[in-house]
Amino acid sequence: MKMDRRTFIKAVGVLGASLFLQTYKSDLAKALELSETKVLWLHGVECSGCSISMLDGGTPDIVELLQYLNLNLLYQEILMMQQGIFVDGKPANTSDLNSELLLDEILENEKGYVFISEGGVPNGPDGTGKYLVIGGRTYKEVYEKAAKNASVIIAIGQCATNSGVNAAKSDVKELLDHRGIAFTMEDSSKGIIDLLGIDKPVININGCPAHPDWVFLTISAVVLGKIKVPDDLPYLLDRWNRPKVFFPPDHVIHDNCPRRGYYDRGELDLTVGGPNCLWKLGCKGPYTHADCATRHWNGHQSFCPQAGSPCIGCVQPGFPDSTRPFFVESEDAGIVGTHLDTVAGVAIGGALLAAGVHALRRTVLKKPGEKEEVAEENLSGKTGGEK
Repeated sequence: MKMDRRTFIKAVGVLGASLFLQTYKSDLAKALELSETKVLWLHGVECSGCSISMLDGGTPDIVELLQYLNLNLLYQEILMMQQGIFVDGKPANTSDLNSELLLDEILENEKGYVFISEGGVPNGPDGTGKYLVIGGRTYKEVYEKAAKNASVIIAIGQCATNSGVNAAKSDVKELLDHRGIAFTMEDSSKGIIDLLGIDKPVININGCPAHPDWVFLTISAVVLGKIKVPDDLPYLLDRWNRPKVFFPPDHVIHDNCPRRGYYDRGELDLTVGGPNCLWKLGCKGPYTHADCATRHWNGHQSFCPQAGSPCIGCVQPGFPDSTRPFFVESEDAGIVGTHLDTVAGVAIGGALLAAGVHALRRTVLKKPGEKEEVAEENLSGKTGGEK
């Protein structure tokens, strides 16, 4: 393999997973001719949406990925046909036919595999983990064994990365005590690996669900050694353990949204179905760090705001609590990652020229540590004060 880490990072920034793999197909064949990477893929508390997203990935599909990278998928419940057969309370048959026995053999004999973790890990009630029991064992117990034998953990989807909807505010949140892998919401002290005392590198691929490209390219980089684990991780990951190339700290979805021009002109939709900016309908694109607007979804054809839905910020660490209510304008939130005064100025000028009556938000930045003030300017020609 002649391609170094820097070249890889540049490549994934502009290529989709399929084009990347096709471009380096001959190199992959040479590099992986005698090698095999084992992958253990477990599911915790989740809807399996991330697995469905991976199955919907068409360029490449998951079978092509496994073939290109010579991956040995040891265990993946969504794709498996094995069943857990029990006789007199004990797993029966053989590991070829009984997934419980297969998983036991993997946990007992395999080490150094890539551990893909989908879904959160319940710690409740009272630290027992009994809110998720599979085959007579708590998932917490299974997870501990699996994580200890892994070389790296790749957490995919919001339930695994930050616990997502499982840890959202509710009357049973504390009782269930659902944990993400390295974080629970935005708290790194409440990740399940910290609770279990497991010191393994974790790469988070956020999203509800995660994009197939984000997962496939990350796996490719790890397997091919383009990301050296753990040495490269402090430079390639952000503070939430996310690859910066997919979740850029200095870039938000709003920057490349096809509706951005309407925002700049102050043309904001107040009802769904229109062509204008969706900010007033609760779009979280102005402070959501992901490359959705340039990578696109569904065969790289579209993404949420382009299809008419406000971005709900599903890749953000505090999702869903930090971004809901989803379809209501965030009155107290500034637009991170944009030049607000410039944007507001352009928008005001455009709105005046169009004789618009849109109320445009402008954030007045204070000293570090002080709360941002949100000002509203009346463009109807009447004098108006600031809120």
